[in-house]
Amino acid sequence: MFKGLKPISYGGREVLPLVEGGKGVSASNHASSGAWAAAGGIGTVSAVNADSYDPEGRIVPQVYHALTRRERHEELVQYAIDGAVAQVQRAHEIAGGQGAININVLWEMGGAQRVLEGTLERTRGLVAGVTCGAGMPYRLSEIAATYGVYYLPIISSARAFRALWKRAYSKVPEWLGAVVYEDPWLAGGHNGLSNAEDPLQPQDPYPRVRELRTTMREGGISDDVPIVMAGGVWNLGEWEHWIDNPELGQIVFQFGTRPLLTRESPIPEEWKQRLMTLEEGDVLLHRFSPTGFYSSAVRNPFLRALEARSKRQIAFTKEPIGDHEFQLDVGVGGKKHFWVTRGDLLHAREWFAQGYTESLKTPDETLVFVEPDEKAQIRKDQADCMGCLSQCSFSSWADNEKNSTGRLADPRSFCIQKTLQDIAHGGPVENNLMFAGHAAFRFKSDPFYSNGFVPTVKQLVERIATGA
Repeated sequence: MFKGLKPISYGGREVLPLVEGGKGVSASNHASSGAWAAAGGIGTVSAVNADSYDPEGRIVPQVYHALTRRERHEELVQYAIDGAVAQVQRAHEIAGGQGAININVLWEMGGAQRVLEGTLERTRGLVAGVTCGAGMPYRLSEIAATYGVYYLPIISSARAFRALWKRAYSKVPEWLGAVVYEDPWLAGGHNGLSNAEDPLQPQDPYPRVRELRTTMREGGISDDVPIVMAGGVWNLGEWEHWIDNPELGQIVFQFGTRPLLTRESPIPEEWKQRLMTLEEGDVLLHRFSPTGFYSSAVRNPFLRALEARSKRQIAFTKEPIGDHEFQLDVGVGGKKHFWVTRGDLLHAREWFAQGYTESLKTPDETLVFVEPDEKAQIRKDQADCMGCLSQCSFSSWADNEKNSTGRLADPRSFCIQKTLQDIAHGGPVENNLMFAGHAAFRFKSDPFYSNGFVPTVKQLVERIATGA
């Protein structure tokens, strides 16, 4: 056991202070989280549109039959609850009474509260805690207390936790299991960068976590309530000065990227092989997600296509104003009310000549130029929306009375549900969104993975516990 690493009390038993990060839409499931708990840590089942199974144990495809978005949304919520319950039950069996099982939900996913309550209702006694981020989940503490489980908010700043604590969490402090600090520059998946923070200027996590502990102390929260350091954690040897540090109090470490490359990891083999080839800088912090959040993923052809699409973009006015004095004559089907600058007119003609003959409006009074097949696919994906987010910029769906954000659907984004389901179930890794943390390039150089070695979860946890 690494120097200073000691078990903590969680969920009524002693567990290693090592957490498996929950990765949504089937990138972490019962097999990985159950094995992590069986190894003595805290495994995390993703409750974000998780897989459920038929009586023969085959994955039930999430096919949507309803004609309206609202009806498809109801199908999605039921799929989500059934899948999360199935995953928790299977993980609990694998854990065999060891470690603990958490579930992870995104507050900004469609029907988040209903999914969380529906899952906890059917898994009483099996779940120790709920981690939740992507938004400000004020009701998380109330829901967790109702079902007698811990709540572990995922935040990226002391300021965010202070708001949650003052408004809601201070009313049920006894169920605060931990606070997860997810570094917005290093973590994979969606990141909590604020508008005041520069995505290109990473900040040292130590002073940010120290500030978080100070905020927790100001709220009367004991140092025994852990802060979970998430994002960029590869081996504990690099975090030795965080352990038994009186400035920080109890620290627990979360591993999200490393568990992807284990034998129990449910991601397809092609994805695992791709992880072992990544170079530093291959993971991009971008803002194409329909959630509106920044997120980190492998810069593969899927992301590069989104980058290129946004570069083929020009601003327009509906009448000649200032230097917008040239009428756009390509990509708009002969319509007359698009006025652009001379430079943008030349760009548009150039893109048209290259085959990007169709344009699509964005909510920002711009046009993006795409190929005809690309336009047809974008329109189909928008029409097929099933409301997987509380608000989606790509389809303009919102979980409100009108089921609309009130803004034009944004063709610069993509259907996140479609691509994450596809890559998790064997779709091509180069043509889908492949989430990963920014330390993923280390698979290639870490001697633990030499000669293509893929460990079991037990072997990985044992390796991590040595500090390596």
